Amino acid sequence: MSGTFVGMPAFPKAAHEAVNNRTLRGNLRHATHTIRAKREKAVSEVSDWAELREAGKQIKDHTLRHLDRYLVQLEESVVAAGGTVHWAADADEANEIVTKLVKMTGESEVVKVKSMATQEIGLNEALEAEGIRAYETDLAELIVQLGKDRPSHILVPAIHRNRGEIRDIFAREMSEWGRPAPEGLTDTPAELAEAARLHLREKFLRAKVGISGANFMVADTGTLVVVESEGNGRMCLTLPETLISVVGIEKIVPTWQDLEVFLQTLPRSSTAERMNPYTSMWTGTRDGRAGEGDGPQNFHLVLLDNGRSDTLADEVGRQALRCIRCSACLNVCPVYERAGGHAYGSVYPGPIGAILSPQLRGTASEIDASLPYASSLCGACYEVCPVAIDIPEVLVHLRERIVEGGPVVREGNKVVLKPAKGHAAERAAMRAARWAFSHPGALRTGQRLASRTRRLHPRSLPGPGKAWSGTRDLPAVPAEPFRDWWQRTNGGKEGGK
Repeated sequence: MSGTFVGMPAFPKAAHEAVNNRTLRGNLRHATHTIRAKREKAVSEVSDWAELREAGKQIKDHTLRHLDRYLVQLEESVVAAGGTVHWAADADEANEIVTKLVKMTGESEVVKVKSMATQEIGLNEALEAEGIRAYETDLAELIVQLGKDRPSHILVPAIHRNRGEIRDIFAREMSEWGRPAPEGLTDTPAELAEAARLHLREKFLRAKVGISGANFMVADTGTLVVVESEGNGRMCLTLPETLISVVGIEKIVPTWQDLEVFLQTLPRSSTAERMNPYTSMWTGTRDGRAGEGDGPQNFHLVLLDNGRSDTLADEVGRQALRCIRCSACLNVCPVYERAGGHAYGSVYPGPIGAILSPQLRGTASEIDASLPYASSLCGACYEVCPVAIDIPEVLVHLRERIVEGGPVVREGNKVVLKPAKGHAAERAAMRAARWAFSHPGALRTGQRLASRTRRLHPRSLPGPGKAWSGTRDLPAVPAEPFRDWWQRTNGGKEGGK
């Protein structure tokens, strides 16, 4: 994955710094609560939401089980429609392919639809290294790019910025990238949107190359789908002569009938809309004769693996590949609301990022090893997920992998991970607990001893235990163990019970 976040500290340290930023917390709280309330209302309008959710889960699981077959079918359909398909095993290969394709056009500028896959592989940086400038055209992505920032949300990358900060960024940076911001620009949404529209329009009209991702790919027709709210995607997908789409292999659905399910669940879960304002679909290329049809004359599809096959090999963790990037899990997560997206050290923040990034990138780095712990396991993310990804289950699964080690698949090869350093005390405690629970006599003796010495118990744990009790109250030990109470009262039947 992208080197953009290399050197990030572990999540606890990054989150500690974030929660002390009052402006950031205020921006996140306002935005997530607003989106959350609107989504709840939009979903409540659908009487068969539970059935749609289950259908989406089943479609995704079926597709992942037969991914090899559907990817071949997709390639055949795209080629039959006049497109070209490229296969990229990792970020370096994908960047090399895209850079070569842009250079073949002789252009040094490209316009981009918002794409998490291209952020994942660090495409903008790779193009810049070859003298090619990529212009983000999604409003929030434009704010992030102009501000020399990083996205902090799947749906609203600039969610950590308020209107005043955005105005300052536009006034300061737009002139360096193209048309400057209007004189006297205020922070009213209408003026900010108009400034962005004027700035981007000249780029749309002169661009010869567009780069996109895709929300979905339909295997039986080779159709790609992008849903968005601003119209920038429609401009990028239709005006350039050459279109290059970089898409993760998990974004495929078998048929148009399958697509219909997600076109109901995605907009309601993401923007709380009944239907996305712009749903753009394209199949292959337009007629090569001047003036005939619309859309690009040349279309290239780059199918990106970059750790997805390794994730698919994990029977528990593979459900993360169902994700349709709606961001609903971020908007209900109490951890994300306080820490923000940057603390996750990945283009995939929040609960889904905590299970997806460690699988795509592995857990060798400090930040990736810490992500499965970036959760309270409250389960709110699972409740709102439109494809029923059991994120808490995967988090616990990944925590076990980090602490205990064990067999995994990395780059297509089976390897055995060593237990992570720093978890020796945790492993010893779990072994001791397992022994105690398997020896009832020892457990009973320990319970009685704990009850009789409860007045001597400290309020916080010593040594490594401080990391746990530093933010929690130790539970009070009862005066009498439950087993003794049960035996004394004959199961609660004595004493008037």
